[in-house]
Amino acid sequence: MDQDMTLLQTRISIDAGAPLARRNPVAKLAAAFVPAVMLLVTVDVVTAGVVLAAAVASVPAWGIGWRALFRRAWPLSVAVVTVAAGNAVFTGTKSGTALIDVGALLVTTDSVGVGLAAGLRVAGIALPGVLAVLTIDPVDLADSLARQLRVPARFAYGSLAALRLAPVMAAEWEILGRARRARGFGGDRNPVTAVRVFGGRVFALLVGAVRRGTRLAVAMDARGFDAVHTRTSARQARFGRADAALLAGSALLTAAAVVLAVAAGTWNPILS
Repeated sequence: MDQDMTLLQTRISIDAGAPLARRNPVAKLAAAFVPAVMLLVTVDVVTAGVVLAAAVASVPAWGIGWRALFRRAWPLSVAVVTVAAGNAVFTGTKSGTALIDVGALLVTTDSVGVGLAAGLRVAGIALPGVLAVLTIDPVDLADSLARQLRVPARFAYGSLAALRLAPVMAAEWEILGRARRARGFGGDRNPVTAVRVFGGRVFALLVGAVRRGTRLAVAMDARGFDAVHTRTSARQARFGRADAALLAGSALLTAAAVVLAVAAGTWNPILS
């Protein structure tokens, strides 16, 4: 297991030799994008369930441990439960057997089905993207964007530099907070003072970010990142047959999920 810095700027244990972890970053993002687009146009249990089941089954192939995945994706679980519960309670579909009927609160079997479909939809859209992002190295992504998608080097590597600065800004935010508390400007008990201190902290962080970004832009221009000529790369990002197979497999899975939903009679396009 290797400790890798991922696109989310967190160090987690990832098996870099896992079948899906070593795929091209553009292929991984595209493979996650295909089912997400389909789930955006339909709300049904079968389509979302098939996509989510396939994503969960593929976790070992990404080289991510279940514990590490939960530590990074637990907000997704909270979001899924919240969306499912909210749709079950507030949906206009209240037919079926009543499960909870207390005053204005009415939850039925059909409303639970609506909530379940909405929750599975959110999980099916997000989980493949989380798996892809957690296994993407920012440098590999910049190389792939420049080589496979022909993104201008100035934009691709500028985005890489911005991602590298994210942990620096997080650390600077903590330093600013500690410095203000050391000077007696915590503002924890007075809401007005807390808002004023928070605004000053944000402004100081913004000023520091602008200054750092200006210096970084000048440094990158001095190293030829603003050149119009084709740049060479120390590492070649290749899009091979396995990457194409991953993308094709994602498309086939999405198509199969739609076919199963239509056959089961649950297909529910929101644009119809």
